[in-house]
Amino acid sequence: MRRVIVPVLLLLLALPAYAQAPQPAQPAAGQKTSGGANAAPAGGKSGPAAKTEAAETEPSEATVESFMKHMFGYDSNLQWRVMSIQPSQAEHVMEVVVGVRNQQNAQEPMQPMFLFVMPDQHWAIAGEMMPFGADPFAPTNELFAAKAHGPARGPGDASTVLVEFSDLECPACKAAEPTIEKLLDDFPSDRFIFQNYPLEQIHPWAFKAAEYAECVAQDNPDAFWKFLQADYQNQESVTKDNVDQKMKDFATQAGAKADKVTACVADPAAEKRVRDSLALGKDVEITGTPTLFVNGRRVANFAALPYETLKLLVAGSPK
Repeated sequence: MRRVIVPVLLLLLALPAYAQAPQPAQPAAGQKTSGGANAAPAGGKSGPAAKTEAAETEPSEATVESFMKHMFGYDSNLQWRVMSIQPSQAEHVMEVVVGVRNQQNAQEPMQPMFLFVMPDQHWAIAGEMMPFGADPFAPTNELFAAKAHGPARGPGDASTVLVEFSDLECPACKAAEPTIEKLLDDFPSDRFIFQNYPLEQIHPWAFKAAEYAECVAQDNPDAFWKFLQADYQNQESVTKDNVDQKMKDFATQAGAKADKVTACVADPAAEKRVRDSLALGKDVEITGTPTLFVNGRRVANFAALPYETLKLLVAGSPK
């Protein structure tokens, strides 16, 4: 029986993009460059002890760059850039993220390749680090039970809970919305929670829109879903300069009271709710939007999956 081996980079380059967390500047076409400061630790220990341990096992950017040249430099059409080097959720294992793309797609965002480097720096595993255990999703579900307080629909005692982290300025989130609506139609007894996750460094009006979204939901929970639809349908017409007026218009169209929503947005509590949602996203390692969780199972870029596969994930998720 022949084994068919598909190079991991070919799979990565075939992935459609979704809105990713802020990245350093992209290289010019044809360049293979590294750069950018290391990101903050993703998990595990914190403080001086963690920094000392990380320093002992952390590969340098020069080492990662040399690795990429030796491993993938044979392909002159491939561009890459070292995006981050940081502790992973597993103790003593470093997470290296390298952005990759084909030079022919130089206008497209780089897609992240995740490398998990062992403490001896002699081996790396490419792919996704998965939670492990008898109930691998329990810690995430516990976090959501305690902190996922975004707008919700569906029974509060549902056995299946879907949590989406989304950005109102994100085109990929807009494109994914019909998939969410189809899931909710197919699974009316499931609960769906929407968590704002504005990528404010790359989407200039997303945070302000998230504040309005929180306030619309507070004034009229049913109006929130109409407000969300209005935002997505008119996303291209919103700018940093007109976001307040546009969001007020969307709120009014949705059936919320514009004066109450405006007063709510002016209250620092609205900003805190959005910051709390961002903090929750960081706790569960959100790297881009939209990201969906099905009973604690992460499904990044879920709209790219065949719908029947996504439907199976929802229907077959452990209750």
